[in-house]
Amino acid sequence: LQDTDEFILPTGANKTRGRFELAFFTIGGCCMTGAAFGALNGLRLGLKETQNMVWSKPRNVQILNMVTRQGALWANTLGSLALLYSAFGVIIEKTRGAEDDLNTIAAGTLTGMLYKSTGRV
Repeated sequence: LQDTDEFILPTGANKTRGRFELAFFTIGGCCMTGAAFGALNGLRLGLKETQNMVWSKPRNVQILNMVTRQGALWANTLGSLALLYSAFGVIIEKTRGAEDDLNTIAAGTLTGMLYKSTGRV
């Protein structure tokens, strides 16, 4: 058996994806995760807030409103954090000219500092 690569890559191309290519997956994944978590949280909150109501259209609408509101809120929040993290990571990598764990630590730290600087708890 010959040890050959599975894919044909252009000359000089990396075999792994760079931080910029992974940014799209990270941002999209965080948006989808946030939407799913927010929807579940909205369902929990909606059921809790309407527990004294009988099952009817108004109760269903109120629960659905809570699900969509919380889903959008969490998707936007996690997507924004992923965007900041990815942007910081790409900028730091290009500035330093190196791909290592220090870039990840710095990007995470800067994202956390910027997020907390807005006064959110």
